[in-house]
Amino acid sequence: MYTNTSRLQRFAMSATFLLSMSVVAAAQQFKVNSIVIEQPWIRATPAGAKVAGGYMTITNTGSEPDRLIGGALPQAGRFAVHEMKMDGNVMHMHEVQGGLEIKPGQKIEFNPSGYHVMFTQLREPLKQGDTVKGQLRFEKAGSVDIEYRVEGLGAQGPQQHRH
Repeated sequence: MYTNTSRLQRFAMSATFLLSMSVVAAAQQFKVNSIVIEQPWIRATPAGAKVAGGYMTITNTGSEPDRLIGGALPQAGRFAVHEMKMDGNVMHMHEVQGGLEIKPGQKIEFNPSGYHVMFTQLREPLKQGDTVKGQLRFEKAGSVDIEYRVEGLGAQGPQQHRH
């Protein structure tokens, strides 16, 4: 026979377990030295597309600045860091020359209307629901293998995936 206390304890344990599993599923994180990359994602591409944008959050937890200087995606011939910003009423996009500095303690959100990585010379379409392997290279921290989740064509952010 169970008491109300034991039922409550089992419920609390079950709820804690389920919550921790959903957090693990949603929090995709990669780390190299003092650099933390969270929730990398990329937009799906239509057949024949030659470019794709990649997004994530990068945090420098160290005491020295570092710089995102490159990366790779097997499906693409070229990787570059780009920035989009408004100039009056006109949106401009340009490649960030020399890499993107990430100051100590700084968190940079890569998103469709700001900093992003640009993959060009795509060899095949990126399909929604897939996960594609890639790599980021930092001036001091070195290289780190990551995985991008492929979201929908018009996605504005990473979706909460459940396993």
